[in-house]
Amino acid sequence: MSDPVDVTVDTDGESESVRIHDDGGEVEAGDATVRFSFSGTGDNDQSGDDDERSPNGNDGGADPRRIVALDSVPTDSTLVFEARDGRRGVNCILHRAGDAVVAWRNSCPHQPEVPLDPGRGAIVRGDQLVCHKHGAQFEPTDGVCTHGPCAGDALDGVEVAVQDGDVYLTDERFERAERR
Repeated sequence: MSDPVDVTVDTDGESESVRIHDDGGEVEAGDATVRFSFSGTGDNDQSGDDDERSPNGNDGGADPRRIVALDSVPTDSTLVFEARDGRRGVNCILHRAGDAVVAWRNSCPHQPEVPLDPGRGAIVRGDQLVCHKHGAQFEPTDGVCTHGPCAGDALDGVEVAVQDGDVYLTDERFERAERR
């Protein structure tokens, strides 16, 4: 494994975070123990397509700005990726509406430490993205909150573009994208 991974386990009364530098590990918090492996021996393909990961963490090819094939971006949820600039990474989400794809920082404006997509896909109700913690609802095209504690605020947009059936990071604040 080339880049370390941060793992957090939350229980009712305790939270434990560790940075993993190996291909697996174990995290304990309260009575919970989570064991995991990044060895690639399991069936971890969530995309449903035949893309392969390149060494830099992108799907297929050598373009560091390619995020994923358009067909892999869900219309009823989101897909997580990281926009990177040097050693700094920003957790982001992709969402698809027809052939259009939008991306935002994976963070609720009401409480920025709360991700819209905690790792299993964000909630989409009708065509609105929904914060799983606060119930805030966001327009799918511009990220404006239409209902909830941050009404009128907007998600922090990240520029992406669809080219030849693939989604690319085009935001100049970042140099590459990595799927998570």
